[in-house]
Amino acid sequence: LVALVPMRHRSVRVPEKNYRLIAGKPLYAHILNTLSEIEQLDRIVVDTDSPLIREGVEKAFPHVQLIPRPEHLLGEDVPMNEILLHDVSVVEADCYLQTHSTNPLMRSETFQAAIDDFMTNLDRYDALFGVTRKQVRIWDDQGEPINHDPSSLEKTQDLPPYFEENSCVYLFKRDALLDTRNRLGKKPRMFEVPELEAFDIDTEWDFKLVETLIQSGLAEG
Repeated sequence: LVALVPMRHRSVRVPEKNYRLIAGKPLYAHILNTLSEIEQLDRIVVDTDSPLIREGVEKAFPHVQLIPRPEHLLGEDVPMNEILLHDVSVVEADCYLQTHSTNPLMRSETFQAAIDDFMTNLDRYDALFGVTRKQVRIWDDQGEPINHDPSSLEKTQDLPPYFEENSCVYLFKRDALLDTRNRLGKKPRMFEVPELEAFDIDTEWDFKLVETLIQSGLAEG
């Protein structure tokens, strides 16, 4: 089982995001510290085109393998599945865990639970992906209710849950990715991630909020 953590040097919405300091450490260091605590992982691999990330990882995480991101996979519109196909062609394994540096609040215990869930169900599913439960009143773009009756105002905890794919954790068989060219394979299993851990840094506001949560001790990082 190999962990794959893709990190580009350039970031559009939050400049220098992947290696910018957050709570005193580069952003990528938080997820690498967390993954390093997971006994089930045989290897951690960082795919990057960033000389700064390479230098920092080599110094602070000598056990992490670095692989270069080819130039043809550097564009903003390159699908993550294409990057993963490249990574698994370089690093062979039976199964892979993929996550992002932008999920610094993920805990090792949650990753371990996802791995256990995936391994227990290998005979029925070829992939697993993290989701966040949403039990709120949802409307479509035409102003029509999707999951509730506005006239009855049910308690939100009684509404049917919806699940948001949160990009925090993906687990997949090598063969499933190669066959489908998709990290979700043909038959993926959902894995619920606690909402706070699922926080993804995508804006400056996200960055500042997550840093405040870590510094206050309200979240691990």
